[in-house]
Amino acid sequence: MTRQRVSSGTVSLSVQVDGTGEKPWLLLSNSLAADMSMWNDQIDLLTRTHRVIRYDTRGHGQSDLPEGAYDFPMLVGDMVAILDHLNVKCADVMGLSLGGMTAIGLGLAHPDRVNRLVICDARADAPAPFVSSWDDRIAAINTNGMQAIVAGTLARWFTSACPTTVTERAAAMIISTPPTGYIGCAHALKSLDYLKNLGQMQPSVLYICGAEDLGAPKEAMAAMAAATPGARLTVLPGLAHIPNMESPAVFGAALADWLEATI
Repeated sequence: MTRQRVSSGTVSLSVQVDGTGEKPWLLLSNSLAADMSMWNDQIDLLTRTHRVIRYDTRGHGQSDLPEGAYDFPMLVGDMVAILDHLNVKCADVMGLSLGGMTAIGLGLAHPDRVNRLVICDARADAPAPFVSSWDDRIAAINTNGMQAIVAGTLARWFTSACPTTVTERAAAMIISTPPTGYIGCAHALKSLDYLKNLGQMQPSVLYICGAEDLGAPKEAMAAMAAATPGARLTVLPGLAHIPNMESPAVFGAALADWLEATI
Protein backbone atom coordinates (compact mmCIF):
# COMPACT_ATOMS: atom_id res chain seq x y z
CA MET A 1 0.00 0.00 0.00
CA THR A 2 1.04 3.63 -0.50
CA ARG A 3 2.51 5.54 2.39
CA GLN A 4 0.75 8.64 3.63
CA ARG A 5 1.65 11.55 5.87
CA VAL A 6 -0.14 12.09 9.16
CA SER A 7 0.27 15.23 11.26
CA SER A 8 0.79 14.97 14.99
CA GLY A 9 1.09 18.53 16.20
CA THR A 10 3.91 20.02 14.18
CA VAL A 11 5.42 16.61 13.32
CA SER A 12 4.61 14.69 10.14
CA LEU A 13 4.64 10.90 10.50
CA SER A 14 5.04 8.33 7.72
CA VAL A 15 2.16 5.83 7.88
CA GLN A 16 1.22 2.78 5.81
CA VAL A 17 -1.95 0.67 5.81
CA ASP A 18 -1.83 -2.96 4.73
CA GLY A 19 -4.87 -5.19 4.21
CA THR A 20 -8.38 -4.64 2.91
CA GLY A 21 -12.00 -5.22 3.79
CA GLU A 22 -13.84 -4.57 7.01
CA LYS A 23 -11.45 -6.45 9.28
CA PRO A 24 -10.52 -5.06 12.70
CA TRP A 25 -7.66 -2.58 12.85
CA LEU A 26 -4.20 -3.41 14.22
CA LEU A 27 -1.68 -0.65 14.95
CA LEU A 28 2.01 -1.68 15.00
CA SER A 29 4.78 0.32 16.68
CA ASN A 30 8.47 -0.34 16.10
CA SER A 31 11.57 -0.57 18.24
CA LEU A 32 14.08 2.20 18.78
CA ALA A 33 16.63 2.29 15.92
CA ALA A 34 14.20 0.49 13.60
CA ASP A 35 11.42 1.50 11.22
CA MET A 36 8.13 0.04 10.05
CA SER A 37 9.98 -2.48 7.86
CA MET A 38 10.87 -4.47 10.97
CA TRP A 39 7.33 -5.92 10.70
CA ASN A 40 7.67 -7.01 7.05
CA ASP A 41 7.77 -10.70 7.89
CA GLN A 42 4.50 -10.46 9.85
CA ILE A 43 2.33 -8.59 7.34
CA ASP A 44 1.05 -11.61 5.40
CA LEU A 45 0.05 -13.27 8.67
CA LEU A 46 -1.51 -10.20 10.28
CA THR A 47 -3.52 -9.10 7.26
CA ARG A 48 -5.42 -12.40 7.32
CA THR A 49 -7.30 -11.09 10.36
CA HIS A 50 -6.67 -7.32 10.41
CA ARG A 51 -6.19 -4.15 8.50
CA VAL A 52 -2.69 -3.24 9.64
CA ILE A 53 -1.43 0.28 10.34
CA ARG A 54 2.33 0.72 10.45
CA TYR A 55 4.25 3.91 11.05
CA ASP A 56 7.80 5.14 11.53
CA THR A 57 8.25 6.46 15.05
CA ARG A 58 9.12 10.15 15.13
CA GLY A 59 12.83 10.60 14.47
CA HIS A 60 12.97 7.32 12.55
CA GLY A 61 12.51 6.14 8.97
CA GLN A 62 10.58 8.60 6.82
CA SER A 63 8.90 10.43 9.71
CA ASP A 64 9.97 13.93 10.73
CA LEU A 65 13.02 14.46 12.91
CA PRO A 66 12.19 16.98 15.65
CA GLU A 67 15.02 18.20 17.82
CA GLY A 68 15.17 17.74 21.59
CA ALA A 69 14.14 15.10 24.09
CA TYR A 70 10.97 13.11 23.41
CA ASP A 71 8.69 11.67 26.09
CA PHE A 72 6.01 9.01 26.27
CA PRO A 73 3.02 11.40 26.28
CA MET A 74 4.42 12.72 22.99
CA LEU A 75 4.87 9.23 21.52
CA VAL A 76 1.42 8.15 22.71
CA GLY A 77 0.01 11.34 21.16
CA ASP A 78 1.47 10.24 17.82
CA MET A 79 -0.51 6.98 18.07
CA VAL A 80 -3.71 8.88 18.82
CA ALA A 81 -3.09 11.26 15.90
CA ILE A 82 -2.71 8.29 13.52
CA LEU A 83 -5.91 6.66 14.75
CA ASP A 84 -7.77 9.96 14.47
CA HIS A 85 -6.48 10.62 10.96
CA LEU A 86 -7.66 7.21 9.77
CA ASN A 87 -11.00 7.53 11.62
CA VAL A 88 -10.20 4.47 13.72
CA LYS A 89 -12.21 4.55 16.94
CA CYS A 90 -10.63 1.47 18.49
CA ALA A 91 -7.80 -0.85 17.44
CA ASP A 92 -5.74 -3.79 18.55
CA VAL A 93 -2.21 -2.53 19.20
CA MET A 94 1.11 -4.38 19.08
CA GLY A 95 4.44 -2.82 19.89
CA LEU A 96 7.95 -4.10 20.44
CA SER A 97 10.53 -2.58 22.80
CA LEU A 98 10.03 1.22 22.56
CA GLY A 99 6.86 0.52 20.57
CA GLY A 100 5.61 -1.80 23.29
CA MET A 101 6.23 0.81 25.96
CA THR A 102 4.36 3.37 23.89
CA ALA A 103 1.49 0.90 23.49
CA ILE A 104 1.35 0.49 27.28
CA GLY A 105 1.03 4.25 27.55
CA LEU A 106 -1.81 4.27 25.03
CA GLY A 107 -3.64 1.52 26.91
CA LEU A 108 -3.35 3.39 30.20
CA ALA A 109 -4.14 6.89 28.95
CA HIS A 110 -6.69 6.06 26.23
CA PRO A 111 -8.28 2.68 27.02
CA ASP A 112 -11.29 3.58 24.88
CA ARG A 113 -9.05 3.57 21.78
CA VAL A 114 -7.60 0.10 22.46
CA ASN A 115 -9.27 -3.27 22.09
CA ARG A 116 -6.35 -5.58 22.95
CA LEU A 117 -2.61 -5.11 23.43
CA VAL A 118 0.38 -7.25 22.49
CA ILE A 119 3.48 -5.98 24.29
CA CYS A 120 6.72 -7.55 23.05
CA ASP A 121 10.12 -7.37 24.74
CA ALA A 122 9.41 -4.17 26.65
CA ARG A 123 9.98 -2.82 30.13
CA ALA A 124 7.63 -0.75 32.29
CA ASP A 125 10.19 0.91 34.56
CA ALA A 126 13.64 2.50 34.36
CA PRO A 127 15.99 1.24 37.11
CA ALA A 128 19.33 3.00 37.52
CA PRO A 129 21.38 0.56 35.38
CA PHE A 130 18.83 0.90 32.58
CA VAL A 131 19.07 4.69 32.69
CA SER A 132 22.87 4.67 32.75
CA SER A 133 22.96 2.34 29.74
CA TRP A 134 21.15 5.00 27.72
CA ASP A 135 23.50 7.70 28.95
CA ASP A 136 26.41 5.55 27.76
CA ARG A 137 24.86 5.02 24.32
CA ILE A 138 24.04 8.71 23.93
CA ALA A 139 27.63 9.60 24.77
CA ALA A 140 28.98 7.05 22.28
CA ILE A 141 26.74 8.39 19.50
CA ASN A 142 27.68 11.99 20.24
CA THR A 143 31.35 11.01 19.92
CA ASN A 144 31.38 8.53 17.04
CA GLY A 145 27.91 8.49 15.45
CA MET A 146 25.48 5.61 15.05
CA GLN A 147 28.23 3.20 14.01
CA ALA A 148 29.42 3.26 17.63
CA ILE A 149 26.38 1.34 18.86
CA VAL A 150 25.75 -1.11 16.01
CA ALA A 151 27.72 -4.08 17.37
CA GLY A 152 26.35 -3.74 20.90
CA THR A 153 22.79 -3.29 19.68
CA LEU A 154 22.93 -6.36 17.45
CA ALA A 155 24.34 -8.41 20.34
CA ARG A 156 21.33 -7.40 22.47
CA TRP A 157 18.76 -7.79 19.71
CA PHE A 158 19.69 -11.28 18.49
CA THR A 159 21.23 -14.55 19.61
CA SER A 160 24.46 -15.89 18.14
CA ALA A 161 22.39 -18.30 16.03
CA CYS A 162 20.58 -15.51 14.18
CA PRO A 163 20.99 -15.67 10.38
CA THR A 164 23.41 -13.15 8.93
CA THR A 165 20.77 -11.91 6.51
CA VAL A 166 18.69 -10.78 9.50
CA THR A 167 21.53 -9.07 11.36
CA GLU A 168 22.63 -7.28 8.19
CA ARG A 169 19.10 -6.00 7.62
CA ALA A 170 18.92 -4.83 11.23
CA ALA A 171 22.34 -3.16 11.05
CA ALA A 172 21.16 -1.16 8.04
CA MET A 173 18.15 0.09 10.02
CA ILE A 174 20.34 1.09 12.96
CA ILE A 175 22.85 2.96 10.79
CA SER A 176 20.07 4.80 8.95
CA THR A 177 18.47 6.02 12.20
CA PRO A 178 19.28 9.72 12.65
CA PRO A 179 21.21 10.37 15.89
CA THR A 180 18.72 13.09 16.81
CA GLY A 181 15.81 10.64 16.62
CA TYR A 182 17.62 7.92 18.54
CA ILE A 183 18.71 10.28 21.31
CA GLY A 184 15.27 11.91 21.48
CA CYS A 185 13.65 8.50 22.07
CA ALA A 186 16.41 7.42 24.47
CA HIS A 187 15.42 10.33 26.73
CA ALA A 188 11.85 9.00 26.73
CA LEU A 189 13.12 5.56 27.77
CA LYS A 190 15.07 7.07 30.66
CA SER A 191 11.79 8.45 32.05
CA LEU A 192 9.84 5.17 31.75
CA ASP A 193 7.51 4.79 34.75
CA TYR A 194 4.47 2.65 33.91
CA LEU A 195 4.96 -0.32 36.24
CA LYS A 196 3.14 1.26 39.17
CA ASN A 197 0.08 1.89 36.97
CA LEU A 198 -0.28 -1.51 35.30
CA GLY A 199 -2.97 -2.54 37.78
CA GLN A 200 -5.20 0.08 36.14
CA MET A 201 -4.86 -1.40 32.65
CA GLN A 202 -8.29 -1.99 31.09
CA PRO A 203 -7.52 -3.58 27.69
CA SER A 204 -6.48 -7.24 27.72
CA VAL A 205 -2.72 -7.74 27.36
CA LEU A 206 -0.58 -10.49 25.87
CA TYR A 207 3.08 -10.08 26.80
CA ILE A 208 5.69 -11.79 24.61
CA CYS A 209 9.36 -12.05 25.55
CA GLY A 210 12.45 -13.70 24.11
CA ALA A 211 13.93 -15.94 26.77
CA GLU A 212 17.43 -14.59 26.05
CA ASP A 213 16.39 -10.92 26.11
CA LEU A 214 18.65 -8.98 28.49
CA GLY A 215 17.16 -5.55 27.79
CA ALA A 216 13.62 -6.57 28.76
CA PRO A 217 14.35 -9.79 30.68
CA LYS A 218 11.69 -12.40 31.19
CA GLU A 219 11.74 -11.78 34.94
CA ALA A 220 10.83 -8.12 34.40
CA MET A 221 8.10 -9.04 31.95
CA ALA A 222 6.75 -11.67 34.33
CA ALA A 223 6.42 -8.94 36.96
CA MET A 224 4.59 -6.78 34.42
CA ALA A 225 2.21 -9.61 33.58
CA ALA A 226 1.57 -10.26 37.27
CA ALA A 227 0.75 -6.58 37.80
CA THR A 228 -1.62 -6.39 34.80
CA PRO A 229 -5.17 -7.66 35.35
CA GLY A 230 -5.83 -10.82 33.33
CA ALA A 231 -2.57 -10.61 31.38
CA ARG A 232 -0.74 -13.56 29.82
CA LEU A 233 3.01 -13.96 29.25
CA THR A 234 4.52 -16.08 26.49
CA VAL A 235 8.28 -16.69 26.61
CA LEU A 236 10.02 -17.66 23.36
CA PRO A 237 12.95 -20.06 23.95
CA GLY A 238 16.21 -19.33 22.18
CA LEU A 239 15.30 -15.81 21.09
CA ALA A 240 16.35 -12.39 22.34
CA HIS A 241 15.11 -8.79 22.02
CA ILE A 242 13.76 -8.73 18.43
CA PRO A 243 12.19 -12.18 18.06
CA ASN A 244 9.86 -11.22 15.21
CA MET A 245 12.87 -10.66 12.94
CA GLU A 246 15.08 -13.51 14.19
CA SER A 247 12.36 -16.17 13.92
CA PRO A 248 9.15 -15.03 12.22
CA ALA A 249 7.74 -18.56 12.43
CA VAL A 250 8.16 -18.85 16.20
CA PHE A 251 6.86 -15.31 16.71
CA GLY A 252 3.85 -16.01 14.50
CA ALA A 253 3.07 -19.20 16.42
CA ALA A 254 3.05 -17.20 19.65
CA LEU A 255 0.35 -14.98 18.12
CA ALA A 256 -1.79 -17.82 16.78
CA ASP A 257 -4.35 -18.03 19.61
CA TRP A 258 -4.49 -14.23 19.86
CA LEU A 259 -5.18 -13.89 16.15
CA GLU A 260 -7.80 -16.65 16.20
CA ALA A 261 -9.62 -14.76 18.95
CA THR A 262 -9.84 -11.61 16.83
CA ILE A 263 -13.37 -10.28 16.89
